[in-house]
Amino acid sequence: MSGVVAVMRRTLLSCTSLVRGGIAGASAAGLIAISPASATEPDFPEHLVQTFANLGRQDLAALAMALGVLGFSVVAAILLMRTRIRAAASEKRLRADIRDLQAESDRFRALLFAEPQVLISWGAGENRPQIGGDISLLMPQDPNQAQRILAFGTWLPPEPALQMDHAVDALRDAGEGFLLNLVTSAGRAVEAMGRAVGGQAIVRIRDLSGLRRDLAEMSLRYKGLLEETDMLRAFAAAAPWPLWARGTDGHLNFANTAYARATEAASVADAIQRNLELLDSADRVAMARALNDQTSFAARLPIVIGGERRMSDVHALRVAGGTAGIALDASEPVALSAALVRMAEAHRRTLDQLSSGVAVFDGQRRLAFYNDSYRRLWDLDRAFLDSNPDDSSVLDRLRAGRKLPEQPDFRAWKARLHEAYRANEAAKDVWYLPDGRALSIVTTPNPEGGVTYLFDDVTESLELARRFDRLINVQRETLDSLTEAVAVFGSNGRAQLFNPAFARMWKLSAEALNAQPHIETVETWCKPLFDDATTWQAIRNAITRIDDRVAVPLKLERKDGSVLDCMTMPLPDGATMLTFHDITDSENVERALRERNDALETADQMKVDFVHHVSYELRSPLTTIIGFAHLMSDPGTGPLTEKQAEYVNYITSSTDALLALTNNILDLATIDAGAMTLELGPVDIRKTIEAAKEGIQDRLTRDHIVLTIDVDPNICNFTGDERRIVQVLYNLLANAVGFSPPDAAIAVSARRTEHSVVFAVTDAGPGIAANLQDKMFDWFESYSNGSRHRGAGLGLSLVRSFVELHGGKVRVESAVGKGTTVTCSFPIDQAAHRNAAE
Repeated sequence: MSGVVAVMRRTLLSCTSLVRGGIAGASAAGLIAISPASATEPDFPEHLVQTFANLGRQDLAALAMALGVLGFSVVAAILLMRTRIRAAASEKRLRADIRDLQAESDRFRALLFAEPQVLISWGAGENRPQIGGDISLLMPQDPNQAQRILAFGTWLPPEPALQMDHAVDALRDAGEGFLLNLVTSAGRAVEAMGRAVGGQAIVRIRDLSGLRRDLAEMSLRYKGLLEETDMLRAFAAAAPWPLWARGTDGHLNFANTAYARATEAASVADAIQRNLELLDSADRVAMARALNDQTSFAARLPIVIGGERRMSDVHALRVAGGTAGIALDASEPVALSAALVRMAEAHRRTLDQLSSGVAVFDGQRRLAFYNDSYRRLWDLDRAFLDSNPDDSSVLDRLRAGRKLPEQPDFRAWKARLHEAYRANEAAKDVWYLPDGRALSIVTTPNPEGGVTYLFDDVTESLELARRFDRLINVQRETLDSLTEAVAVFGSNGRAQLFNPAFARMWKLSAEALNAQPHIETVETWCKPLFDDATTWQAIRNAITRIDDRVAVPLKLERKDGSVLDCMTMPLPDGATMLTFHDITDSENVERALRERNDALETADQMKVDFVHHVSYELRSPLTTIIGFAHLMSDPGTGPLTEKQAEYVNYITSSTDALLALTNNILDLATIDAGAMTLELGPVDIRKTIEAAKEGIQDRLTRDHIVLTIDVDPNICNFTGDERRIVQVLYNLLANAVGFSPPDAAIAVSARRTEHSVVFAVTDAGPGIAANLQDKMFDWFESYSNGSRHRGAGLGLSLVRSFVELHGGKVRVESAVGKGTTVTCSFPIDQAAHRNAAE
């Protein structure tokens, strides 16, 4: 109540302050004046009443408002007090309830943690859980780090930790409870239980002890045994080999699918129900007898499976409650064993055919196999070898016969040889025997124990090697002494061999070439002397080409003025040999000869051109002279004295000869220029010979020479230029008359062959020497050979030219002192000849 009074008093003082404010205003207007000290006087009410009496209407309104506020404040203060009284009572009651709940919580907590356990709880939407309990139960080494319990891998093995993670995730996400029996990394058995309670996920982990622990361990053991049993049964059911188990009464208790299939049962249950047997009766009796006497049975027995008889390795054991067995298919091992035996026999037969001596000693160092070459190599008795002697006995017998290399310490040498029985790799050696032979020996350890000796007589091989070395040395010395540069490049393009001349010719160092440089490197070194890219490309192609390997000749003109003749020669082993020969001197001589020949040909051509020109220029005045000579000899011109007539005859004969010579020169010039054309037509052979005879008739009469004409009566005409053929025969007959002595005889004949007509003119002159026969058809070549003949040396040149224009040939047969025969053959069909020539 005193509190309420104090409140009311404070309210009244507030109202008084408001009234004073109004009075102060009135006092300013000259109505009233109140001192501040009067409010604290003991007679305040009376003074206040007096004051109110002196107020006007406006002041009364302000006073009424202040009183209303005062009343509201009083009421509010009363209500506030009542509320505070009720709140204090409620607070007292709630504090009592809290004490009761705290006491109850302590009782529940004491009851909950009466045994060692850890509680983990997650509220709805909370990621950080609340952890309570005995943390040291799970983490004795770090009991103050409660949050580390959630890292299950820190106190559980990997597999249980992963299982715990999955269970907690399922509890928090889907509210799935779980109950797990776990063993910590420290070996403590715990139980983890998870539940969703009131929107919270709670996990309780408690220690297992006493009966609960024994029960958990038995559950875990039972679960493991059950899984192991299921796994073994699944394996047995899926195994491809027949498996079975029988009770003590012999009845089939278990069989797998392979057993049912082997016994042709409809199913495993059918095989068990019908008690089907896999083995025949004799084998079953033998297996039963063996199992009665001992705990196991093993044998390779035939079993009919699917209508096929197959060998199987049957293994059976006597176990608690009966017997169990398995049948393993041994068909493939049996086949492999037989194949191995056959292969071994084949190898034995093959080794018997070898020229190398082979001896195989087993793990006990006894001779297990030898071939006939081994016996012949050491000249050992077959009976001794068939007795399977040991290795030492064989060596001792060979030493007694002086068939082994001489050794200062035979015992130590034999011990080193026998180290092959303990070696892992093969060893090679060469024995030089007292009889001069050399044997190559290879000792190979056998995988199953023992050693295989392989002996080869290499006496001839070593001798061949020595001969080869001598030959190589001789070849090396030969190459080194050659003036030609020689280099051999392998198929990989690298230099394998060279002689000093190669290094000197290309100014290379022997040390650089000994490093086997590539052809491209050698090319780079040689380019200062010769840098023609095309030639080097040809050399590279010849060295590196795989197919179409042929010799390639090359000529190199180097910058120093020297000329090299190069040849690339492929070798049988795929290598390529390069040879370089300095032909600078011969090239200079050849160049000088070629220049001289060109000069001679030019001079000869100038001579021919001069002759052509002179002949052409002579023909016109000569024709005029001949014309005037004939005119003077004509009686119609006027009589001549005998001396004048003789002179005119001399002029006529001389000009005719000069005109014939000029015509011959012009004809040869025309032929030489390629402007001569033949006027082809039918040629009457007899008429042609007669026309040629008329040209030399006066000479025949003058020298008393007889001309014999021999023409085949069956000869016919042929195609040719009749005028040129007459000219050919005339020149031949004129030469024959000129070389024949007076009162001699010459002959002309004509024969027809399958494809040609052959004319032959024979004289009895002095003949032509063999060294002159090739020159007699050249221009201006004339040889009298002691005869009366004098000529310009153009007749036979015209003969050959005209005959060759017809596509024929001229042949001369002559011997000194035996006359001469000139034969000319003309093709019968000129058209066919020209087509063949085109």
